[in-house]
Amino acid sequence: MKILGIESSCDETAAGVVENGRTVLSNIVASQVDEHKLYGGVVPEIASRRHCEAIVGVVQEALDAAGTSLAGIDAIAVTYAPGLIGALLVGVNFAKGLSLSSGKPLVPVHHLRSHIAANYIAFPELEPPFLCLVVSGGHTHIVEVNGYTKLRVLGRTRDDAAGEAFDKAARAMGIPYPGGAKLDKIAEKGNEKAYRLPRPSIDGAPYDFSFSGLKTSIINLIHNARQRGEELNIPDLAASYRKAVVDCLTRNFFAAAEATGAKKLAIAGGVSANALLRRTMESECRRRRLKFYRPQLCYCGDNGAMVGAQGYYEFLAGHTAGPDLNACAEMPVDAG
Repeated sequence: MKILGIESSCDETAAGVVENGRTVLSNIVASQVDEHKLYGGVVPEIASRRHCEAIVGVVQEALDAAGTSLAGIDAIAVTYAPGLIGALLVGVNFAKGLSLSSGKPLVPVHHLRSHIAANYIAFPELEPPFLCLVVSGGHTHIVEVNGYTKLRVLGRTRDDAAGEAFDKAARAMGIPYPGGAKLDKIAEKGNEKAYRLPRPSIDGAPYDFSFSGLKTSIINLIHNARQRGEELNIPDLAASYRKAVVDCLTRNFFAAAEATGAKKLAIAGGVSANALLRRTMESECRRRRLKFYRPQLCYCGDNGAMVGAQGYYEFLAGHTAGPDLNACAEMPVDAG
């Protein structure tokens, strides 16, 4: 069964064709990062316009690369929530048009569910149940994956997402957009013990996260040093900050794993590409004798293949939509 996946929730226009939820036949991504770099972050109106310009070509390229036409597709999956509402609407409306014109079923896919499904591409043997840490620019969740479409949130951020915390700290350090990814590379050359930073926790909620205090701590440290005329070692500062964020993520994630008795752990989302997070998870899972899964780097960011992978399982579960499908800027990953 071949599923065409369409993704436009932020600043990547993407499409891919996936067979039986595991085999990627094509994966095309048109990035807008160079344009948004001029503004230091994603500008929603610009993102929506660029999706409108790119989506026809991206979808056609995905079909061509897969060696098929729309006639050879069994269903059309599209990200409909959550994300930038204008950007989502471009993908949703385009997918609805394709569905109406071709008669192919339309499958709405939650963005975070598709990030989790990127692990099915990397590890064809992976099946629920397992525990997944979903970390991206806008989301940080600990999700219990009890079935392909049966999920339960155990913990979430109370304020900033981990990716957002990385991006804002990078900006304060003078690291250009996209800050989080560049901070990760700079941190590889630094001493993670050079600066002392807090590891925030939430009383009574051991699986929830809070990164606003950590972000404020690094900003205050930078401002105070500048006021005193002190020079900061940016690689050391980046490494120390990265270590603090990863410590918070892994502390809560392994606490949830121990409480639930999970034997299979996975990470997903843009921040799952973070080098220290991947190394720490790998070594800690090995020490605890747990199985560890993480997407290939090319599937950590937003892409169409992950939408096609999750779309396959949503379709099998009977989760289809009609022409009244709308986009939603916010929606829990365990809704429905």
